[in-house]
Amino acid sequence: MSHPVLSVVGGFFAALWLLSAPMVQFVSPALAQSTESKPAEQHPQPGQEPKKEVPKVDEYAEARHALDGPAGDPECVWLGRRVVSLLWRDDLDTAFRHLDFYDRFGCPSDHIQAAFRCLVLHGNNIDPKAADSLHGRVHACWINPLTPSLPPAPAAPSPTAKH
Repeated sequence: MSHPVLSVVGGFFAALWLLSAPMVQFVSPALAQSTESKPAEQHPQPGQEPKKEVPKVDEYAEARHALDGPAGDPECVWLGRRVVSLLWRDDLDTAFRHLDFYDRFGCPSDHIQAAFRCLVLHGNNIDPKAADSLHGRVHACWINPLTPSLPPAPAAPSPTAKH
């Protein structure tokens, strides 16, 4: 008794599948189109200079050039900086999970320790609300954990004379 029921149900699903296959061709283009319009590119007005894009420094090439050994490998740089950043933000569980991958790639664990020490010693001017502040400091400590090149400090307001 179960055999005829299974063959009827199987036939029903096979027919449903065959009928739905052509429908996918009609539905897919409609789903792929976006209803949002793309903003028009802004061209500079006459007399204005076009905005110049700041060239992005290839951080991995910089690390490869500055560091000898596996600490300069792109996967070690990416995972190591992420571990140091997560340690700074007290996300220890995620940091230790990333550290497992870091070790699996054969990256040097002593470099993480040195970079984190550098971050602790030189991280007193990291703005917790500015992600670039932490990112830049972690990268500087990763490249040179002993004497990182510090980004320029914001200029102090000049005292004004009161009369």
